[in-house]
Amino acid sequence: MRIASIFRNIFVATFVLATALGVGLPSAKADTGTVQLTILKGGWIIGGSGGRGTLTFKGKTYRLGVGGLDYGLIFGGSRTVLNGTVENIQSPSDVAGVYAAAGAGLAVGAGVRAIVLTNPKGAVLKLEGRQVGLMANADLSGLAITLK
Repeated sequence: MRIASIFRNIFVATFVLATALGVGLPSAKADTGTVQLTILKGGWIIGGSGGRGTLTFKGKTYRLGVGGLDYGLIFGGSRTVLNGTVENIQSPSDVAGVYAAAGAGLAVGAGVRAIVLTNPKGAVLKLEGRQVGLMANADLSGLAITLK
């Protein structure tokens, strides 16, 4: 019983010391921004998408470029306007990168779209919006976002 008490005291002392020294804490706090994207998509088996958008982060607005390729069951064309947030970023450049997704959908006229994507820098996009057009898809897609 005494050995368990010694280990518990060592653990508590180590935790208190690490907390006091800031060990394990990130050097800068990650923040959240808002994102708006307009994406045009079209294809037959192989598809492509392109568009633009904005990132609002810490009171400033940044222009974004969007492009991508799709492969799978793709037919038609659509226009999608997405709004949402990007989390876990420390600077606007953290939004830039390649986002991969597998998905399926059908839009005839107008439909609702929601998606959560992560890039290699750890940025998490949570987007929702409306898709307009004639589009049927069950595909693998890659979306590249650039900061202009």
